[in-house]
Amino acid sequence: VGEKKCGLFVIFVSVQDFLKQGESKSARCDELQSLITKGCTKAKIENPRGSTSINKNKPVTNRKKDMAEKLKADQITQIQPQKITLNLRSGEAQTFKLKFKRAEDYPIDLYYLMDLSFSMKDDLENVKNLGTDLMREMKEVTSDFHIGFGSFVEKTVMPYISTTPARLLNPCTSTNNDTCTSPFSYKNVLKLTEDGEEFNSLVSKQQISGNLDSPEGGFDAIMQVAVCGEAIGWRNVTSLLVFSTDAGFHFAGDGKLGGIVLPNDGKCHLENNMYTMSHYYDYPSIAHLVQKLSDNNIQTIFAVTEEFQPVYKELKNLIPKSAVGTLSSNSSNVIKLIIDSYNSLSSEVILENGKLPEGVSITYKSICKNGWVGTGENGRKCSNISIGDEVSFEIAIKSEKCPPEGNSETITIKPLGFTENVEIVLNFICECECSKDGKPLSEMCHNGNGTFECGACRCNEGRIGRLCECSTDEVRTDDLDANCRKDNGTDICSNNGDCVCGTCECKKRENPEERYSRKFCECDNFNCDRSNNKLCGGHGRCECRVCICDANYTGSACDCSLDTSTCLAANKQICNGRGTCECGVCKCTNPKFQGPTCEICPTCPGVCAEHKDCVQCQAFETGEKKDTCKRDCSYFNLIRVKDRDKLPQPADQSYPLSHCKERDANDCWFYYTYAVRNHTEREVYVVDTLECPAGPDIIPIVAGVVAGIVLIGLALLLIWKLLMIIHDRREFAKFEKEKMNAKWDTVRRITPAYCRITPTNVRSENNCSGCFLLFTLQISVPLKARGNSV
Repeated sequence: VGEKKCGLFVIFVSVQDFLKQGESKSARCDELQSLITKGCTKAKIENPRGSTSINKNKPVTNRKKDMAEKLKADQITQIQPQKITLNLRSGEAQTFKLKFKRAEDYPIDLYYLMDLSFSMKDDLENVKNLGTDLMREMKEVTSDFHIGFGSFVEKTVMPYISTTPARLLNPCTSTNNDTCTSPFSYKNVLKLTEDGEEFNSLVSKQQISGNLDSPEGGFDAIMQVAVCGEAIGWRNVTSLLVFSTDAGFHFAGDGKLGGIVLPNDGKCHLENNMYTMSHYYDYPSIAHLVQKLSDNNIQTIFAVTEEFQPVYKELKNLIPKSAVGTLSSNSSNVIKLIIDSYNSLSSEVILENGKLPEGVSITYKSICKNGWVGTGENGRKCSNISIGDEVSFEIAIKSEKCPPEGNSETITIKPLGFTENVEIVLNFICECECSKDGKPLSEMCHNGNGTFECGACRCNEGRIGRLCECSTDEVRTDDLDANCRKDNGTDICSNNGDCVCGTCECKKRENPEERYSRKFCECDNFNCDRSNNKLCGGHGRCECRVCICDANYTGSACDCSLDTSTCLAANKQICNGRGTCECGVCKCTNPKFQGPTCEICPTCPGVCAEHKDCVQCQAFETGEKKDTCKRDCSYFNLIRVKDRDKLPQPADQSYPLSHCKERDANDCWFYYTYAVRNHTEREVYVVDTLECPAGPDIIPIVAGVVAGIVLIGLALLLIWKLLMIIHDRREFAKFEKEKMNAKWDTVRRITPAYCRITPTNVRSENNCSGCFLLFTLQISVPLKARGNSV
């Protein structure tokens, strides 16, 4: 935002007399609605918009492998469009769509880079026939396949290798009687070629070498393969680098062990296909390798043994478009590893963009196979893409500010591992159209001291003021400052602005909606009273620290509504006729009542209880007030109805209405309604028939009591009879048992007993001695007197 810059979502106005006192020229830049509110017509508002135009839009290639016509790589298109121009306005994003389609039979270059340290001896034997075998397999993928070969060992300095003369000639141990070639850093054995037999021939002539430490100098070799494009023979096609090893790697900083401190320069240093600067430059860093591999669109396949899988998987996460495969101990599975890794790499497309200008941002959204949508970092890529599949990306580019010079910038977007890219030209809208019609040395700018453009003066160098009327060399500050003090006070521009050429230019606030104004910047539009944390309650505007309220609002903070709809009760009366509506809130006049519409009376007995006695005496001439009814109960009109259905209902009335149900001294219920019509007229509708409970029916009660007594007597007799039956049965069982015992005693016979008694010292009257008495004794026991008689 500035006197000529159109900033974030702001508009420039080209009316000459638009500015008010105290406003700087930058106040011409504002939001559209704000400018219209301040009195500027749409015809005088500059509102430039961004745009997108496609400059090159060659359609993607639909090619089949079995087609008779063979296309060159530069004739195949996989991404569309190829060039776009964006006109960017600050804060406004421009969106465009890219389409990507994997072409069938796309040419492939594969360079096999192998570790030839001694531990890879058995692997070399299996790689010697790799050329023809891999050619045969790759023919299933592409008809245009080139293959090359390179090898590496280690830097040729201590402590990486032994520098004794004998070990320089043959670094392998003499105990194995092995003959090895001299150690070297990197050797380009075979430039990329389509002749598989030549690959086999040259590779079969290679010999193993040796070094001292376990990590190898593979990063030196990868750097040279990436940057020596002409020597390697890279074409502008899919480029694969297969890195085969059974050990770890040295990286930047490790060269210090050998006294090498110069960072790797990332340039090609091949002489006679040998890397000649390994002793001079340190190993490259991982970030340096990533940059060079990406710049040259090379996809890396790490074919490593199981032991070093974790190390190279971590490295893979740092190198985009790379893969890791498990190499068997003798490299027998290398062809399958290469095919699988190629399929994995080619099935994923990842977009990357070049360096963005300052203040420019870019976002991606991917629309992938099967309608899958990715956003954020996932918006850059699509996976599981087969040959012939088409995916698209929605890309939005936004500029937050104009670059310092306002010049055009160019960035590129490309899929990683592919040679094609999209060129995007960024033009920044930093000037309004009206600036093109500016009048240099205009008389409207104090005798030609500026250019009059867009309704304002742009002063020449050395001139200041709204009309460029002052010179920076001739200004006497004290004299001019006096014109910027209100009422001869001490504050310049009320401490809210700067005195420029004797005129106050008010300060700008961080919030563009807030501004100072008037001649001495004494007014503002943000220091008014607030309500609910909103300026002027959100129902007015602030002018010179005073709220100007909208219609139907009043108060210092415009927080008092004149609308009475919020005070309407259910009966359509304002505050139920018991209060007044102030600022949209009921103020109850009777302190007994409360609630949003004065409908609640916690201490009141209730309308029904209050009027019960009067209704009872008027309608039925009963109750406590029947003797004073005319005196105390003549304040309402009584209307009789036949039944409760005839009583008025609340929904049919526009005034308060209460339904009542009360009981008199005889326990009879009566029903009525109480209402106040027009605030004064009270009406009572009453059902003229009492609902009294009916008297008891004596006959059913007596019959019920008698029946109850009879039933209870019968129940008791039944219980007694049951107990007697149980007792008799028990006695009979006992009798039967004793009877059985008596029969057993009768049947049993008693054996007669014969006794001989020899009396001693027995004398008879006849003085007879030695006499014997013979008798028979039978004992009989009667059944009923057993044991009592013999």
